Amino acid sequence: MRLVTIATLLNPAEAHLLRSRLETAGFHPQVVHEDAALSLGGYALAAGGILVQVPESEAHEVRQFLRTATPGPDEPGSA
Repeated sequence: MRLVTIATLLNPAEAHLLRSRLETAGFHPQVVHEDAALSLGGYALAAGGILVQVPESEAHEVRQFLRTATPGPDEPGSA
């Protein structure tokens, strides 16, 4: 199963929030490179960020879901 990166984040809480939202919607996301990003003491970007990945077969549908999903109260685009 080939995984595709659908988001690169700098904050592990944001990565796991996105993972949770996708799981709730029935997708199969994984958070990767979290340890590498955190081990550099605040330099997550230098480590390539924290990746949220999904199976390639779900990538198109996940991107559509993210474009149309209502943002949470603390996310950009919320009231």
